[in-house]
Amino acid sequence: MSSLIYYFEFLAAAYVALTLTLYMLSIRIPAAGFFARLLVSYVALIVCACYGVFVSIFLRVFGYGRSSQWATARAFKYVMWCTTGVTFKIEDPNDYLNTTRPAVFIGNHQTELDVLMLGCIFPKWCSVTAKSSLKKVPFLGWFMALSGTVFIDRKNSSSARHAMAGASDEMKRDRQSVYMFPEGTRSYAKEPMLLPFKKGAFHLAVQAGVPIVPVVAANYSNILYVQGRKFIAGEIPVKGMISFLFIFHFLFY
Repeated sequence: MSSLIYYFEFLAAAYVALTLTLYMLSIRIPAAGFFARLLVSYVALIVCACYGVFVSIFLRVFGYGRSSQWATARAFKYVMWCTTGVTFKIEDPNDYLNTTRPAVFIGNHQTELDVLMLGCIFPKWCSVTAKSSLKKVPFLGWFMALSGTVFIDRKNSSSARHAMAGASDEMKRDRQSVYMFPEGTRSYAKEPMLLPFKKGAFHLAVQAGVPIVPVVAANYSNILYVQGRKFIAGEIPVKGMISFLFIFHFLFY
């Protein structure tokens, strides 16, 4: 046991030393900053996922389990801001994000940094949707399962419909909102753009009879551009827009 602790401490010290070295090198070599913030981001995600596991269990005991994703998201927001200098600035003067409940929140999906965007804007009483394979990821998958994530098996349409039906019932019963990325995958776009939308978010809104609230993050390739090995500190604007009801049942049903 003591040897395992020793190796863990050694690896942790090496990880910190490497990250700090890369941060210092980034003054002269910008690409070093990309890898430094990448290393920090992965650790921040794991640490906050572990925190989320305990928070989910703790809040469930007191009947607030539906707020565990919000609590964990906020923790990730502050950890990332302190360690990478990156954050999202919310522009929502009418407070649509916090006053519209239940709702289907939808947003553009640029890169993995959108997890931080969720950390900054995530409303209380909301859950995310995720591909079912994430359930098997250590720490992150455990937290997501405990906190009420709606897992969707994209390869199995019957399973996906069942998950959506369950989410719809939960939204009606518990006034629980859901956040979805209708593009279905990350765009990694250098310029502002959207990939074609999947229909799931709109089907869910019609099925549950709830409004859709668009959340739009500005293109942030000036902060993170994976293909160009660029990852710098900065503030990214994200806007919560007016909620509206779709009549997609006339189009899709």
